[in-house]
Amino acid sequence: MSTESNLKLCQISGKPIKSTEAMPLGFVKESVLDLIRSQHPEIDERGYISIKELKKFKVLFAESVLKLDNPILSKSEQEILNSLATNDVLSKSPEDLEYEGLNFGQKMADRIAHFVGSWKFIIVFVIVCVGWMCINIMALKAFDPYPFILLNLVLSCIAALQAPLIMMSQNRKEDKDRKRSENDYKIDLKAELEIQQLHEKMDILLIKMSEQGMK
Repeated sequence: MSTESNLKLCQISGKPIKSTEAMPLGFVKESVLDLIRSQHPEIDERGYISIKELKKFKVLFAESVLKLDNPILSKSEQEILNSLATNDVLSKSPEDLEYEGLNFGQKMADRIAHFVGSWKFIIVFVIVCVGWMCINIMALKAFDPYPFILLNLVLSCIAALQAPLIMMSQNRKEDKDRKRSENDYKIDLKAELEIQQLHEKMDILLIKMSEQGMK
């Protein structure tokens, strides 16, 4: 008997559910309740709805709100809705975003650009150039005598290769910044939707507590 008394009837699915998994329809936000009424006009608003079914309608309501600005949802907004439905975590660490989907060429471009933009490269570059010139000045049979034509050719080749590698790294940096901004947007929007739901629940609880106090 006690088990049966703890069961509530879900107005949407028509199945009995535990009282811990049921929400009174009177506690549901009015805009979400309007959406439920539009799809299930036969419901008894004094009854209950399962948390699982309520979550589906909250996701549909959030989708309708997002479509007010643009009827076609972006990939980020679709991920937010899926996260609300499944309670998945959206946030990703910066390391995951930085190395996500990189191929070998992109990784090498990043490493080379990082090395070229360091003091280590400048020191090595100066030592090699000075050593090259000293060897060819002091040697009896220099392989690259003054005016160091071969050295100029090597330096020109290095400069020609550096430019596209640095540009590739810059493009990667812009892509990483875009992914970070997109990740922040998804987290902020999901947090805004969930905080709004928490405020509504608090308001409903305060109203119910005041009604019980008046009794």
